[in-house]
Amino acid sequence: MHRRFVRPAGTSPLTAAVHHHLLRLHLLHQSLTTLPSPQFPSPTRIHKLIKTQPDPFLAHELFTLTTHLHPNFTHKPSTLLSLITNLAKSRHFPQIETLLTHLKHTRFPITGTLFSRIIRLYGDAHLPEKAIKTLYSMIEYGVKPRTRDLNDVLSVLVARRGWLRRAIEVFRDSRRFGVCPDVNSYKILIMAGCENGELSVACKMFDEMLKRDVTPDVEAYRVLMQGLCRRSQVGKATGLLEDMVNKGMVPDGLSYCTVLNSLCRKKRFKEAYKMLCRMKVKGCEPNIVHYNTAILGFCREGRALHAVKILDDMVSNGCSPNLVSYRTIVGGLNDRGLYDESRKYMEEMMSKGFSPHFAVAHSLIRGFCSVGKLEEACGLLEKLLEHGEMPHSETWMEIVPRICEVEIERLGGMIDELMNVGIEPHTRLVDASAVLVEYLMKKSRAKSRNS
Repeated sequence: MHRRFVRPAGTSPLTAAVHHHLLRLHLLHQSLTTLPSPQFPSPTRIHKLIKTQPDPFLAHELFTLTTHLHPNFTHKPSTLLSLITNLAKSRHFPQIETLLTHLKHTRFPITGTLFSRIIRLYGDAHLPEKAIKTLYSMIEYGVKPRTRDLNDVLSVLVARRGWLRRAIEVFRDSRRFGVCPDVNSYKILIMAGCENGELSVACKMFDEMLKRDVTPDVEAYRVLMQGLCRRSQVGKATGLLEDMVNKGMVPDGLSYCTVLNSLCRKKRFKEAYKMLCRMKVKGCEPNIVHYNTAILGFCREGRALHAVKILDDMVSNGCSPNLVSYRTIVGGLNDRGLYDESRKYMEEMMSKGFSPHFAVAHSLIRGFCSVGKLEEACGLLEKLLEHGEMPHSETWMEIVPRICEVEIERLGGMIDELMNVGIEPHTRLVDASAVLVEYLMKKSRAKSRNS
C-alpha cells in the first residue's frame, strides 16, 4: 500500500504549495508504475499531456518519469520542444540547461530545430548571452550550427541597443564553426548599422559581402539606400540604384521612392524627374506612390508648377491621380499664390468625387480674398456647398464680412443653400453666425445714429 501525503496542521501557504506539488508527483508516479507496458500511454498521449500541463515542473517530471519507468519508451521530438517552451514561458531556464545536459548522455535525438527554438526563446526573454552560448554549444550535442541559427542569434543581438559590436564578433567567429554567412546575415547587420547611426559599419558590411561573392538582393540594396538617404548621402544612394540596374536587377518601388524623396529634399529636381521618367524603361512601372512622392517633394520645395507637369505625365501614362495627388497639388499652388490654377484642380478634384480637406479649401478662399478676388472666392464657396462640403468656421469668418461689404442679397442666397447641406460637428457654423449677427448689428446701430 502506498503512503498518503497528509498536510500537517498549521503549515504555511508556501509549505502547503510544495506539499501539494509532491502529492501530485506521487500520484503521477503511482499511476504510471501500475500500468502494464501494453497499456502504457502512447508517445502522442504523453506529448499532449506535457503540452497542456500548466505546471512546468510537473511537465518536466512527467517527461523524466516516462523514460525512467519504461526504458524502451521514446518521446516524440515535438514533446521536448513543448516541454522547453513551457519551461521558458515560466522563465525556468536553469531547468532547460539541466535537461539538455541530461539528454546529452542519452540516445534521445536532438535536432537543429530544437536549438533554433531555444535561441529564439532566449531572445524573447532578453538573454542574448544565453543565445550565443546555445549557438556555440550545438557542436557538443553533435549538431552542426546552420546559417539560419547564426541569423537567429544575430537578430537577437541587434534587437538590443548597444549590442551591434557583439553581433559582429559572433558574425566573425561563425566561420570557425563551419557556418558561412549568407545575404540575410549581412542584411541583419547592415540594417542594424543604419538604424543605430553606424552607417560606416553598414557600408563596410555591404562591401565585404561583395568581396566574399555573396550576391546582395534588392532588399539589401534598399536597406543601405534608406540609411544613406536618412544621412543626406543621396549621391551614394543614387549610385547604388544605378549599380543595381547595371547588374540586371530591377529595383523595387520602395527603393525608387526613397531616392526620389531624398533628391527632392536636396533640391535636385532634374535628377528626380529624370529618374521618374526612366523607371519604366528600367523595368519598374511607376505607380501612384512614386508619382505622389515626386509631387509632394516638388510642392514641398516650392516647385508646384513642376508638380503639375508630373500630374499631367501621370495621366498620360494611364495612372489616375488620387485624393493625395490633388490635395498636394492644390496646397502647393496655394502656397505659391497661384490661386486661379489651384481652383482649376480643386474643381477637377471635386468633379471626380474627391473631398477637399477643409484646410486646403480655406487656404484657397483666403488667398482669393487677400488679393481682392471676392467673386472667385464666392464662386468656389458655392461650388463647395453644391458638392456637399461644409467649410470650416474660419472660412466663414474670412468671407462673411467681405460679402456683407459688397452684396447682402447674395449672402442671403448663399445661406439658403447652406441650409440644404448637412451640418457637420467640426463646421462650428454657430461661430460664423455669431460673427455675421454681430456685424449686422453694428451696421444697424451705425445707420440709426446717422439718421
